[in-house]
Amino acid sequence: MDAPTATPTATDALLEVDGLSVRYEPKRNPSLTAVSDVSFSIRPGEFVGLIGESGSGKTTLGTALLRLLDRPARISGGSVRLDGTDITTLSEDELRPLRWRDVSTVFQSSMNALNPVIRVEEQFRDVIEEHSDLRGDAVTERVLELFDMVMIDHQFVRAFPHELSGGMKQRVNLALALALEPKVVLLDEPTTGLDVVVQHSILENIRRLQAEKGFAVLFISHDIGTVLDLSDRILVMYAGRIVEENDAESLLRDPMHPYTKGLLGSYSDPRAETVRITYVPGRLPDLTREVVGCPFAARCPERISLCESVTPEFAPLGGGDVACHVARVQRGGEVDGLGPDDVGERTRRFAGPEFVKTAAESTEALTRPPLLTVDAVGKTYERRRGLKVERTVAVEDVSFELRRGEVTALVGQSGSGKTTLARLITGVDKPTSGRIVFHGPDGEQEVAGYRGRALRGYRKHVQMVFQDPYSSLNPAKRIGQALERPLVNHHGLKGAALRDRVHELLETVALTPTDRFVDRYAHELSGGQRQRVVIARALAAEPEIVIADEPISSLDVSIRAEILELLGSLVREHDMGILSITHDLLSARMLSDEVLVLNDGHVVERGPTLDVIRSPRDEYTRRLLDAVPNPFG
Repeated sequence: MDAPTATPTATDALLEVDGLSVRYEPKRNPSLTAVSDVSFSIRPGEFVGLIGESGSGKTTLGTALLRLLDRPARISGGSVRLDGTDITTLSEDELRPLRWRDVSTVFQSSMNALNPVIRVEEQFRDVIEEHSDLRGDAVTERVLELFDMVMIDHQFVRAFPHELSGGMKQRVNLALALALEPKVVLLDEPTTGLDVVVQHSILENIRRLQAEKGFAVLFISHDIGTVLDLSDRILVMYAGRIVEENDAESLLRDPMHPYTKGLLGSYSDPRAETVRITYVPGRLPDLTREVVGCPFAARCPERISLCESVTPEFAPLGGGDVACHVARVQRGGEVDGLGPDDVGERTRRFAGPEFVKTAAESTEALTRPPLLTVDAVGKTYERRRGLKVERTVAVEDVSFELRRGEVTALVGQSGSGKTTLARLITGVDKPTSGRIVFHGPDGEQEVAGYRGRALRGYRKHVQMVFQDPYSSLNPAKRIGQALERPLVNHHGLKGAALRDRVHELLETVALTPTDRFVDRYAHELSGGQRQRVVIARALAAEPEIVIADEPISSLDVSIRAEILELLGSLVREHDMGILSITHDLLSARMLSDEVLVLNDGHVVERGPTLDVIRSPRDEYTRRLLDAVPNPFG
């Protein structure tokens, strides 16, 4: 981590945000202030992290900085100055030349940001030729340089977006954002779907380019480990407000706001015999109603009576800035005549509920009977180009068992064959070699032999949680309708029973109060909220097997432990099995009992999760572990 950087002043700031507020004013629903009186500055070459749970206003703030808010959202107050120019007063025609050239972004839904009918190279060419003097071969050369920077093989330059994996699409979008060497790059969850090796390499490349080019980065993320590892300075956002600001080292050593402590408690060392993750209970306040006092008071274990009636001022304290009565009194500040005896003892830990995973639990799970057997499975894809047939081996000779009451994790980089295996298990594709056997209520059945009604019946027992929550929900359907469909198809529910079960599912995945979500559309939810809906939809069929493809990659830290605990309880209580596809070894350690490490379609290591993480035998596994952010080490 670089040395801490002082808070920039207005005179040297490249990006200066002053009192920015954003209102959502829909016609049919109550209005709310999603961003409230936010102020901060970023200097050239500075890497600033913005963290906070899903729905806290991070993406709305980032979108407002780019002047890309859609109705019913609008900037209701404050200013955003980019290199001295207040962009909140510019027209669209005046803004257009600044985008890509002076400020660029990688959106949270970057996997959907590429035009599906245009080859990747042409999309780069459009941007580069519109905003620079490069033409012809010079553009092609620049595109190849950018592909090298984000570690994509040159053969994919002429590919269509659908021919790329999710991780590759995100890397392409990162390359697009850096194509014209902008002054400010806004990264909104840019590496969420990437494995840790690629994530680490890309962000280190961005850091290196910063040193060379002097551009600034605002890095929006719920991945507290990566933010701490890379940022000079960190902003903590809650309920539309900045509640703490400090350099990364100080924030890690001595967090002041209780919410910051809760976020830090969500990260742990996967190598430990017993892993404990603390999470913040409860939910964000309803911003359609007036919030009296501190917005975090209802969830805060350190609150005092003053917190429930007086909103704390965001002001300097101990080298940083914080909005917390308790933190100010604990550090000798003056607050309404209160002294140290009136508040709790100063502590670094968050006194909240914990999710615990022990090695003993995994040992017991590995003794249970099999639910699914994968035996020497291989899959080769063929693509015909004229008279030539190209063959790609996606997976080869993969074998494992998924047991009842057990979680098996498939871990590997993007393109290693994890998702291909999921497609084979769900019956979407058929293996080229080997066999997959489901040990279901009707005995042993080979999955490749299912047809028609039998295949539909099998899929009631095997449900999928997809990697990308943005493309897996129908944008024209309300959330309640999305959950009703599997309940009608698989259980024949109707009327009051159907409505009650929909609300139960939303409650299960912590989308409460449920009335606030059942009639919303997918675009009205944050990324983490959408992923919770996807998980609820998978649970609706009451399956025996859940294939979870990066199930918590889009979830913020405050809900991640709760979803892991939910999935763990489903495994224990319903005797189901979960195949968890992930690149996140901490998540694999928290949830899985056994882990398979895939590299180029081959299993390079397999064993109990703790054994593999503590004593990896394969060099590839060691690379995955070395790339895991470890700000506490």
